[in-house]
Amino acid sequence: MAMPVVAVVGRPNVGKSTLFNKLIGERRAIVDDTPGVTRDRLYGECSWGRYNFSLVDTGGIEPNTDDEILGHIRSQAAIAIDSADVIIFVVDVRSGVTANDQEVASMLLRSGRPVVLCVNKCDSVGELPPEYYEFYSLGVGDPIAVSSVHGHGTGDLLDAVCAHFDPADAGESAEERIKVAVIGRPNAGKSTLVNTILGENRMIVSDVAGTTRDAVDAEIDNQYGSFLFIDTAGLRRKGRIDGEIERFSVIRALSAVDRSDVCVIMLDGTKGFTEQDSKVAGYANEQGKACIIAVNKWDAVEKDGSTMDRQRKQYMKDFSFMSYAPIIFISARENQRIDRLFELIKFVHEQNTMRISTGMLNELLARATARVEPPSDKGKRLKIYYITQPSTKPPTFVCFVNRADLFHFSYQRYIENQIRETFGLEGTPIRMVIRERQQKGKKN
Repeated sequence: MAMPVVAVVGRPNVGKSTLFNKLIGERRAIVDDTPGVTRDRLYGECSWGRYNFSLVDTGGIEPNTDDEILGHIRSQAAIAIDSADVIIFVVDVRSGVTANDQEVASMLLRSGRPVVLCVNKCDSVGELPPEYYEFYSLGVGDPIAVSSVHGHGTGDLLDAVCAHFDPADAGESAEERIKVAVIGRPNAGKSTLVNTILGENRMIVSDVAGTTRDAVDAEIDNQYGSFLFIDTAGLRRKGRIDGEIERFSVIRALSAVDRSDVCVIMLDGTKGFTEQDSKVAGYANEQGKACIIAVNKWDAVEKDGSTMDRQRKQYMKDFSFMSYAPIIFISARENQRIDRLFELIKFVHEQNTMRISTGMLNELLARATARVEPPSDKGKRLKIYYITQPSTKPPTFVCFVNRADLFHFSYQRYIENQIRETFGLEGTPIRMVIRERQQKGKKN
């Protein structure tokens, strides 16, 4: 059974994202005084009493606007309202009831969904300001005074929200999902991919670079399993990061990589490889994430019979530092090879979480050292006593040796390649840790 969904809606700058961050207990949504900062729907898990539910932050609703982006934001909010079980309608006590508040209230009443009216920015403790009582005129129920900055009144707000849940939903929690971060340069097609996978326009898609600012979560279940896709802002060169909002967006994108299991590194097939693609992939590699290189917009590339093989070889050279990552050519817009992408995501996740027994590793080590003798220096030869795997994500191997300085990088790479050839471990980096161990009664 799916968890209940609660949407946080209202006009711009009433404190929706601050409330969202407070309720989920982390700073996931970007908070800024600039209207339109939150654009897509953001999802987070929230718990209160016996209930767990999905909380959805939305962009500020401007009922009457000709602006393209604000129109998209309004559409995203409308979709959130339609899919919600309960709606938190946020208003600002400082500005009182506005015409836009009345328009939003009418929209919510037409939706037929249960509405909890949150009068935000009641930051003073004690008697409520006279403006608070104006909000009864909206006709959506009793207002609840809240300070999303300080947390005052959030308990009463959550009590009112949970009162609309079915008691049978108590105790529901999100099942374990493979978390997939879709990363890359701006305009590589990341949001289009997530929209295609979901079969709906969850993410705003525009030719304007930087349309996606937050890292946006989207759950999906299909024949390949359960996934949580995280659409991220395009990562630009540092010199091209303008303004605090975009700087926060980059931080959110890097944070999305940190909390992911698999990174899909999106490239624009019409533009080819760039230095920024290398930096984006390098960060995912450094964090030990399972990785897939997805060359998007393949439908727009002029091709002959050998184009794919030729470009695959070139991309393998470009990403030589992460040769383990499989390369797939897709078209997010035309839904080409998206099923194959899911197969790869599940596969590389399994590889990233693979655990190999110490016995099997040391059998491999004996064969490898017999085939290629360990290096020596000034009559002293490297001895590898044994190897073990203490952790996964990524697979990490500890080699106990007599002298770490003799375990040259080239021989480490040889052992790593032997492990890959024997056990696979495709799509995931490998970590090698070297530990010196003296033999009893002997000094090195």
